[in-house]
Amino acid sequence: MRLVTHGDSAPASVNRYLLPHEQQVIMVRRHPAKLLRPVAEVFGGLIIAGLLSKIFGGGDSGTALVVVWWLWLLLLIRFVWKVAEWSVDYFVVTSKRMLLTTGLITRKVAMMPLGKVTDMSFQRSLLGRMLGYGEFILESAGQDQALSTVEYIPYPETLYLEVCQMLFPGGKDDGDD
Repeated sequence: MRLVTHGDSAPASVNRYLLPHEQQVIMVRRHPAKLLRPVAEVFGGLIIAGLLSKIFGGGDSGTALVVVWWLWLLLLIRFVWKVAEWSVDYFVVTSKRMLLTTGLITRKVAMMPLGKVTDMSFQRSLLGRMLGYGEFILESAGQDQALSTVEYIPYPETLYLEVCQMLFPGGKDDGDD
């Protein structure tokens, strides 16, 4: 199974970081659960702003209410920013390396060559098991790499097996009987 979006072409925001001789094998966007905290903040702020409006609704508190609702608007703008950032974050595995592209204005690309990976595991919290995401932990031979953990990976078991098959290829005649 190939886990690649939109046919076999990466978005321009990712494609510019691929080398000419690389073949994209896996490309996934981070799990939407990454947005749970900003969503909770917006709804929590809305509830608090609504309650404060009800409590201080009359009298001389008009300025205070304007401030409360402007603060909620700032929370909403922050949420929209987090969604925009999430929409351009990709985890990509090519035939040569793994990349994690993040950031909307300041673009960050973390990379690890496949040949440098000595161990890879994934972990899932209870919430991750319920919502279908996990975290990859990559290790290399005693070196500190730019890409060591990748959080909010969707369907981590499938991706884990796909990536492990690329990292540690083995045929039918690998000597284990």
